[in-house]
Amino acid sequence: MAAASPPLLPTSVVPAAAPSATPTPAPIPTSLSSADATDANPAAIRAFLSRLVDTTRRALSGARPWSELSDRSALSRPDSLAEATSRLRKNLAYFRVNYAAVTALCLAASLLAHPFSLAALLALLAAWCLLYVLRPADAPPVAAFGRAFSDREVLGGLVAASAFVVFLTSVGSLIFSALALGAAVVCAHGAFRVPEDLFLDEVGDQGAGGAGNPLLSFIASATGGGRV
Repeated sequence: MAAASPPLLPTSVVPAAAPSATPTPAPIPTSLSSADATDANPAAIRAFLSRLVDTTRRALSGARPWSELSDRSALSRPDSLAEATSRLRKNLAYFRVNYAAVTALCLAASLLAHPFSLAALLALLAAWCLLYVLRPADAPPVAAFGRAFSDREVLGGLVAASAFVVFLTSVGSLIFSALALGAAVVCAHGAFRVPEDLFLDEVGDQGAGGAGNPLLSFIASATGGGRV
Protein backbone atom coordinates (compact mmCIF):
# COMPACT_ATOMS: atom_id res chain seq x y z
CA MET A 1 0.00 0.00 0.00
CA ALA A 2 1.42 3.30 -1.07
CA ALA A 3 2.29 5.83 1.65
CA ALA A 4 -0.11 8.75 1.83
CA SER A 5 1.37 12.05 0.70
CA PRO A 6 1.63 14.65 3.44
CA PRO A 7 -1.14 17.24 3.38
CA LEU A 8 -0.32 20.48 1.66
CA LEU A 9 0.01 23.42 3.97
CA PRO A 10 -2.14 26.38 3.00
CA THR A 11 -0.03 29.13 1.54
CA SER A 12 -1.01 32.69 0.83
CA VAL A 13 0.71 34.88 -1.62
CA VAL A 14 1.24 38.28 -0.15
CA PRO A 15 1.25 40.84 -2.91
CA ALA A 16 4.36 42.93 -3.06
CA ALA A 17 3.90 46.28 -1.48
CA ALA A 18 3.68 48.97 -4.02
CA PRO A 19 6.51 51.42 -3.71
CA SER A 20 5.28 54.36 -1.75
CA ALA A 21 5.34 57.47 -3.77
CA THR A 22 7.30 59.94 -1.77
CA PRO A 23 6.02 63.37 -2.61
CA THR A 24 8.71 65.54 -4.03
CA PRO A 25 9.08 68.61 -1.86
CA ALA A 26 8.04 71.76 -3.61
CA PRO A 27 10.95 73.97 -4.54
CA ILE A 28 11.41 76.85 -2.21
CA PRO A 29 10.54 79.97 -4.12
CA THR A 30 13.40 82.34 -4.41
CA SER A 31 12.92 86.01 -4.95
CA LEU A 32 14.95 87.03 -7.95
CA SER A 33 13.92 90.59 -7.48
CA SER A 34 15.58 90.64 -4.06
CA ALA A 35 18.85 89.49 -5.57
CA ASP A 36 18.47 91.98 -8.35
CA ALA A 37 17.74 94.68 -5.83
CA THR A 38 20.83 93.70 -3.83
CA ASP A 39 22.95 93.87 -6.96
CA ALA A 40 21.34 97.09 -8.17
CA ASN A 41 21.56 99.04 -4.93
CA PRO A 42 25.35 99.64 -5.04
CA ALA A 43 25.07 100.83 -8.64
CA ALA A 44 22.18 103.12 -7.76
CA ILE A 45 24.06 104.49 -4.77
CA ARG A 46 27.15 105.13 -6.88
CA ALA A 47 25.06 106.89 -9.52
CA PHE A 48 23.32 108.97 -6.86
CA LEU A 49 26.60 110.01 -5.24
CA SER A 50 28.11 110.77 -8.63
CA ARG A 51 25.20 113.06 -9.51
CA LEU A 52 25.42 114.69 -6.09
CA VAL A 53 29.15 115.39 -6.41
CA ASP A 54 28.77 116.63 -9.98
CA THR A 55 25.87 118.92 -9.04
CA THR A 56 27.77 120.30 -6.03
CA ARG A 57 30.83 120.94 -8.17
CA ARG A 58 28.81 122.74 -10.84
CA ALA A 59 26.98 124.77 -8.21
CA LEU A 60 30.18 125.82 -6.44
CA SER A 61 31.77 126.73 -9.77
CA GLY A 62 29.51 129.80 -9.82
CA ALA A 63 30.86 131.08 -6.51
CA ARG A 64 32.54 134.48 -6.48
CA PRO A 65 36.05 134.91 -5.07
CA TRP A 66 35.87 134.84 -1.30
CA SER A 67 38.28 137.76 -1.18
CA GLU A 68 35.54 139.94 -2.65
CA LEU A 69 33.09 138.70 -0.03
CA SER A 70 35.46 139.42 2.86
CA ASP A 71 36.80 142.75 1.56
CA ARG A 72 36.52 145.03 4.60
CA SER A 73 37.26 148.16 2.57
CA ALA A 74 33.95 147.68 0.72
CA LEU A 75 31.88 147.71 3.91
CA SER A 76 30.07 150.88 4.91
CA ARG A 77 26.92 151.80 6.79
CA PRO A 78 23.92 152.44 4.51
CA ASP A 79 22.39 155.90 4.75
CA SER A 80 18.79 154.69 4.56
CA LEU A 81 16.64 151.58 4.54
CA ALA A 82 16.10 151.96 0.78
CA GLU A 83 19.85 151.96 0.17
CA ALA A 84 20.29 148.91 2.41
CA THR A 85 17.54 147.09 0.50
CA SER A 86 19.13 148.01 -2.84
CA ARG A 87 22.54 146.79 -1.68
CA LEU A 88 21.06 143.55 -0.38
CA ARG A 89 19.26 142.87 -3.64
CA LYS A 90 22.39 143.44 -5.74
CA ASN A 91 24.64 141.45 -3.41
CA LEU A 92 22.17 138.57 -3.32
CA ALA A 93 22.25 138.39 -7.10
CA TYR A 94 26.05 138.52 -7.21
CA PHE A 95 27.04 136.42 -4.16
CA ARG A 96 24.11 133.97 -4.25
CA VAL A 97 26.35 130.86 -4.28
CA ASN A 98 28.61 132.24 -1.54
CA TYR A 99 25.61 133.16 0.59
CA ALA A 100 24.15 129.68 0.12
CA ALA A 101 27.47 128.19 1.23
CA VAL A 102 27.52 130.43 4.32
CA THR A 103 23.98 129.37 5.24
CA ALA A 104 24.88 125.69 4.73
CA LEU A 105 27.96 126.18 6.92
CA CYS A 106 25.79 127.61 9.71
CA LEU A 107 23.44 124.64 9.41
CA ALA A 108 26.31 122.14 9.45
CA ALA A 109 27.91 123.78 12.49
CA SER A 110 24.60 123.69 14.37
CA LEU A 111 24.07 120.00 13.55
CA LEU A 112 27.62 119.05 14.56
CA ALA A 113 27.06 120.79 17.88
CA HIS A 114 23.96 118.60 18.47
CA PRO A 115 24.84 114.97 17.66
CA PHE A 116 21.35 113.63 18.46
CA SER A 117 19.73 115.91 15.90
CA LEU A 118 22.41 115.01 13.35
CA ALA A 119 21.83 111.28 13.93
CA ALA A 120 18.06 111.71 13.56
CA LEU A 121 18.47 113.56 10.27
CA LEU A 122 20.94 110.98 8.94
CA ALA A 123 18.56 108.16 9.87
CA LEU A 124 15.72 109.96 8.11
CA LEU A 125 17.86 110.53 5.03
CA ALA A 126 18.90 106.86 4.99
CA ALA A 127 15.26 105.78 5.21
CA TRP A 128 14.34 107.99 2.24
CA CYS A 129 17.25 106.66 0.18
CA LEU A 130 16.81 102.97 0.97
CA LEU A 131 13.01 102.79 0.96
CA TYR A 132 12.11 105.16 -1.86
CA VAL A 133 14.73 107.11 -3.80
CA LEU A 134 17.24 104.32 -4.48
CA ARG A 135 14.83 101.36 -4.57
CA PRO A 136 14.67 99.67 -7.99
CA ALA A 137 11.34 99.73 -9.77
CA ASP A 138 11.14 95.90 -9.74
CA ALA A 139 11.99 95.54 -6.05
CA PRO A 140 9.53 93.52 -3.92
CA PRO A 141 7.16 95.47 -1.67
CA VAL A 142 8.43 96.52 1.72
CA ALA A 143 7.25 93.97 4.30
CA ALA A 144 6.97 94.73 8.01
CA PHE A 145 4.78 93.60 10.89
CA GLY A 146 3.44 90.69 8.86
CA ARG A 147 2.14 92.66 5.89
CA ALA A 148 3.45 94.20 2.70
CA PHE A 149 3.25 97.92 2.13
CA SER A 150 2.66 99.50 -1.27
CA ASP A 151 4.79 102.33 -2.62
CA ARG A 152 2.11 104.88 -1.76
CA GLU A 153 2.01 103.66 1.83
CA VAL A 154 5.81 103.77 2.07
CA LEU A 155 5.84 107.32 0.71
CA GLY A 156 3.11 108.37 3.13
CA GLY A 157 5.02 106.85 6.03
CA LEU A 158 8.22 108.65 5.04
CA VAL A 159 6.40 111.96 4.73
CA ALA A 160 4.75 111.45 8.12
CA ALA A 161 8.10 110.52 9.70
CA SER A 162 9.75 113.59 8.16
CA ALA A 163 7.00 115.87 9.43
CA PHE A 164 7.28 114.33 12.91
CA VAL A 165 11.07 114.73 13.05
CA VAL A 166 11.09 118.28 11.65
CA PHE A 167 8.04 119.80 13.36
CA LEU A 168 7.53 117.81 16.57
CA THR A 169 11.08 117.37 17.84
CA SER A 170 14.01 119.63 18.66
CA VAL A 171 15.48 118.89 15.23
CA GLY A 172 13.06 121.29 13.55
CA SER A 173 13.80 124.16 15.91
CA LEU A 174 17.51 123.57 15.45
CA ILE A 175 17.21 123.65 11.66
CA PHE A 176 15.07 126.79 11.65
CA SER A 177 17.40 128.51 14.14
CA ALA A 178 20.45 127.70 11.98
CA LEU A 179 18.71 128.91 8.82
CA ALA A 180 17.61 132.09 10.61
CA LEU A 181 21.19 132.68 11.76
CA GLY A 182 22.48 132.16 8.22
CA ALA A 183 19.84 134.50 6.81
CA ALA A 184 20.74 137.15 9.40
CA VAL A 185 24.44 136.93 8.47
CA VAL A 186 23.60 137.15 4.76
CA CYS A 187 21.27 140.12 5.22
CA ALA A 188 23.79 141.97 7.39
CA HIS A 189 26.59 141.47 4.90
CA GLY A 190 24.38 142.31 1.93
CA ALA A 191 23.20 145.54 3.53
CA PHE A 192 26.71 146.74 4.48
CA ARG A 193 28.59 145.56 1.37
CA VAL A 194 28.92 148.36 -1.22
CA PRO A 195 28.19 146.78 -4.63
CA GLU A 196 29.68 149.51 -6.84
CA ASP A 197 32.79 147.46 -7.67
CA LEU A 198 30.85 144.33 -8.66
CA PHE A 199 30.28 143.31 -12.28
CA LEU A 200 26.53 142.98 -12.05
CA ASP A 201 26.08 142.71 -15.82
CA GLU A 202 27.42 139.14 -15.67
CA VAL A 203 24.68 138.24 -13.24
CA GLY A 204 21.99 139.53 -15.59
CA ASP A 205 23.46 137.60 -18.52
CA GLN A 206 23.58 134.37 -16.51
CA GLY A 207 20.04 134.87 -15.28
CA ALA A 208 18.74 135.46 -18.80
CA GLY A 209 20.56 132.72 -20.67
CA GLY A 210 21.90 130.47 -17.92
CA ALA A 211 21.35 126.79 -17.79
CA GLY A 212 19.13 126.94 -14.71
CA ASN A 213 19.67 126.04 -11.11
CA PRO A 214 21.81 122.88 -10.89
CA LEU A 215 20.40 122.03 -7.46
CA LEU A 216 16.83 121.99 -8.77
CA SER A 217 17.86 119.89 -11.77
CA PHE A 218 19.59 117.42 -9.45
CA ILE A 219 16.50 117.09 -7.24
CA ALA A 220 14.33 116.57 -10.32
CA SER A 221 16.66 113.88 -11.68
CA ALA A 222 16.93 112.14 -8.31
CA THR A 223 13.19 111.97 -7.69
CA GLY A 224 11.99 111.70 -11.27
CA GLY A 225 11.93 107.91 -11.09
CA GLY A 226 9.99 107.81 -7.85
CA ARG A 227 6.85 105.74 -7.75
CA VAL A 228 3.61 107.43 -6.76
